Amino acid sequence: MSKEILKNKQILFGLTVIIIMYAVAIFAPLVATHDPNALNLDHKERLLPPSKEHLLGTDDLGRDLFSRMVYGARISLSIGFIAVAIMLLIGVVLGAIAGYHGGWIDSLIMRIIEVMMCFPSFYLILMILAFLGPSIVYVMIVIGITSWMGLARLVRAEFLSLRERDFTIAARALGASDSRIAFRHILPNALAPVFVSATLNLGGAILLESGLSFLGLGVQIPTPSWGNIISTGRFYIDSAWWLTLFPGLAILVTVLSFYLVGEGLRTILDPRLQKL
Repeated sequence: MSKEILKNKQILFGLTVIIIMYAVAIFAPLVATHDPNALNLDHKERLLPPSKEHLLGTDDLGRDLFSRMVYGARISLSIGFIAVAIMLLIGVVLGAIAGYHGGWIDSLIMRIIEVMMCFPSFYLILMILAFLGPSIVYVMIVIGITSWMGLARLVRAEFLSLRERDFTIAARALGASDSRIAFRHILPNALAPVFVSATLNLGGAILLESGLSFLGLGVQIPTPSWGNIISTGRFYIDSAWWLTLFPGLAILVTVLSFYLVGEGLRTILDPRLQKL
């Protein structure tokens, strides 16, 4: 399996970009050339195009765009990672309980999932944030608690299939507890589709955070994120194209890389797709 992953060009490309992005985010203080929040209201320093001094130009307040994008990568990537971690925790636990126990527990969890799926996720997030107020912590939590339904259904389907396998029956006959059977024997065999779903959702979470920040309901200025940089740049799109182009490309490349890795893993892990 590992050899197939290493031979897959789209996975290698996606992983390379993702590793570079996370390295930039982790070492942001070393990579950034200026203070991302340092204002320079001198007319000559505002809305400067890319140059040797400012690699990606400056914004309307004279702040270095490259430094803001580097620190914005830290915010956007961390929000996506934590939001997906919350989604995995809720989705895997509820999906495992529903799929393993079945009966009324399964019916109750599935009804909750169906009710949650009746609401468009983006509008549900907007409604919750309208009450709670924009905050980095709230954005991570809200994205996580509104994105777990598909993963829970996926895990439930895997558990429904695996709970009748011979190894599960043998573990039950040996007196293993339900929690041990579910999370020690069944869950490891159901992780392949979970990894694929998590990878795809990482890209989706970053894109969703960028959209919320663009609308002013995500990360608040002066804290930089790719979304609020684009939001500011839209007022100067005719005269300062770099304010929207570079953060937009960063979002595009990052999200595309996660999708490439996810689709590559899906192709390798699903035998039906290998035959196509």
